[in-house]
Formats: sequence, C-alpha cells, structure tokens
Amino acid sequence: METKGGRGVVESLYDALSRGDAAAAEAAMAEDVEWWFHGPRRCQYMRRVLTGEADERGGFRFRPRRVTAVGGPWVVAEGWEGKHAYWVHAWAVEHGVITLFREYFNTSLTVISHGQLRGGGAASSTSAVGQMGAGGGALWQSEAPEREGRRSLPGLLLAI
Repeated sequence: METKGGRGVVESLYDALSRGDAAAAEAAMAEDVEWWFHGPRRCQYMRRVLTGEADERGGFRFRPRRVTAVGGPWVVAEGWEGKHAYWVHAWAVEHGVITLFREYFNTSLTVISHGQLRGGGAASSTSAVGQMGAGGGALWQSEAPEREGRRSLPGLLLAI
C-alpha cells in the first residue's frame, strides 16, 4: 500500500470532511490525536465536526485555500469564509496519520523553525520576529484576505 506524504494525508482529511465520510476522516487521524485550540469558544467548529456534534446542514465547512508542508511532520492549512471566519490549522503527520492538531481561529499566524529561536529557551514573539528578519525567514505565513475598514487580525508566532 502506498503511503501519502503529510500534505496528502491532510488534503485527504479535508476531502473526507467535505464528502461527509466520517470513516475516511477517522482513518486519517491517530486514535489519540492531541488537539489545541486558540480562538473564541464558539468557534470550535473542527472539534464539533470531528466528534460528530456538528449538524451537517448548518455546520461550518472547512474549504482550505492553501495547504503547505512546512518541514518535519508539519502541514499548515488556511481558509476563510466571509468577513468573520478566518482559520489556520497546523497538523503534525507521523507514519501516515495525523497525531497533533493546532487550530487558530480569527488570528494570523507565522510559523518559524524552533532552531530560529536563539538561546534554546522561550523567547518573546518580538525577539523571535527580529531574529527571523536577521537570519532566516518564516517557514509559513498567513495570507488572510484584506479586511476593509476593520482592524487587523492579531498575530501569533508558532515555532515548530
């Protein structure tokens, strides 16, 4: 049996979700997936979809605009629907299944390599961004649509 790369596994998960194929979605994920969410509680749409809580007729539909493998086991996807729903998903894929999922709702995200954080300890996002400019570059950065007349999305830095 041919094994898919991380990006292929993540894309097949979104395809399964769009078809309503719960068995295929479940097969793409490890039994004990670690999930982490950042955003308003009411926006935990993916959790509701994956646990079967979501009403199929009124549930949120995840249509990724971009899916990118960013290094190691990590794949990042982003999408948006209208003015008030922008999301970023960071998936860790190991041995052909998703083992870790980080979900960010209504925030922009910059992904850098953990190695870019000098000193090995925790660093503030300001110093990490400064080091990115001086040394390497971001592995991945949000491309949220322009939001006319609205304040910008808050930004987060994810070191992988």
